[in-house]
Amino acid sequence: MSSPTQKYKIAAFYKFVNIPTESLRSICEIVRDRMRSAEIFGTVILAEEGVNSTICGHENEIDSFIPGLSELLGIELQPKYSYSTEIPFRKVDVKIKPEIVTLKRGVDISLGEGTHVPASAWNDVISDPEVFILDTRNDYEFKTGTFENAINPVTEKFSDLPDFVRENLDPEKHKKIAMFCTGGIRCEKFAPYMRSLGFQNVYQLEGGILKYLEEIPAEKQLWKGECYVFDTRVTVDSNLDPGRLDDLSQED
Repeated sequence: MSSPTQKYKIAAFYKFVNIPTESLRSICEIVRDRMRSAEIFGTVILAEEGVNSTICGHENEIDSFIPGLSELLGIELQPKYSYSTEIPFRKVDVKIKPEIVTLKRGVDISLGEGTHVPASAWNDVISDPEVFILDTRNDYEFKTGTFENAINPVTEKFSDLPDFVRENLDPEKHKKIAMFCTGGIRCEKFAPYMRSLGFQNVYQLEGGILKYLEEIPAEKQLWKGECYVFDTRVTVDSNLDPGRLDDLSQED
């Protein structure tokens, strides 16, 4: 990862936590005001189930904003950081949605307990020939890069993934399922969803691809290619520096 001497610090974070419906609007307004006053740009999604965000700004402003938001929500946020010489977001976008990541399925998040695998152990998990490695991201994300032997579900959106599972996977045949996504949030929903379908040995990469690239040296990575990110960088490479690929999500 690049050094903090670069101009902008990027923070990606999420947390599943109950936020009372009656508090959402006031929290939304507070967060928007704080971002504008600190010249922090990016997106913050709030829902009854929690918060999901990627933001950027000068390092001192980001380092002040994160603890303040943690206090406001009564939680401890654990962002994944990267750096850029250019600002990857141009506006402040704070919004309330039904879900912080859209699956369109009711999920008991507690079923995901015990499924998290730290980056340090991920290579061992996906090197097991009995493990089915599921990339839970969309087709255009898969095409920029993925883990060795990962399966592309060829989805256009996250809410399509349950159909792929229904048509292609069987708890009696697929005894071990390892899944991953960009920052971890999709798997936080999909791992317990798979458990609810009867898949018992489910593993999710804790912190997602970004945490893996942050912690695992490039020469030891089983990651191939670049990782799609949802800002003007388009992708990041194995060192979390801005990548060089075109935005495949914009293709017809």
